[in-house]
Amino acid sequence: MLAARFAEVVLPHLSDALSLARWLTGNAADAEDVVQEACLKAHAGIAGFAGGNPRAWLLAIVRNASYTWMARNRPRAVVAVGDLADLDDVSPPDSSDSPEAALIAKANSAAIEAAIARLPEAFRETLVLRDINGLSYREIAAMLGVPQGTVMSRLARARSLLMTDIGGRHHEPA
Repeated sequence: MLAARFAEVVLPHLSDALSLARWLTGNAADAEDVVQEACLKAHAGIAGFAGGNPRAWLLAIVRNASYTWMARNRPRAVVAVGDLADLDDVSPPDSSDSPEAALIAKANSAAIEAAIARLPEAFRETLVLRDINGLSYREIAAMLGVPQGTVMSRLARARSLLMTDIGGRHHEPA
């Protein structure tokens, strides 16, 4: 019974869980450890899941497991972001098949990934939850324990910092 509920609630969202953990921990191997811990916690708490958005519920567990894992295994200043592959989901589709266009798109994705990595943690986390994981403002606010207005202002600030960072670097001499 619990296994079936776990399969219904948790398993469809494992890729989102892994993506969030990669962004928060900075690499795939650590993210896999975090998601494994999160799945154990989700399994232990599946009987208490009262419904609602199972994806938001699982991502909240992953977020908490990520910060617990990082506090145990890393100094706070080492936190980075996830893989370039995470940006493929949010990048516009490539309408050109030329190798040059693919190279430019890859360079742009790398620049965006690096700019996201430079964001302050609270802004990065909010940006990833909204723009990569697609959670609503309400879900993010509940997950982070902050008002929706704070989520909106953090997201606006994160996007503004990204635009400034990417725009500023775009105009730097080569």
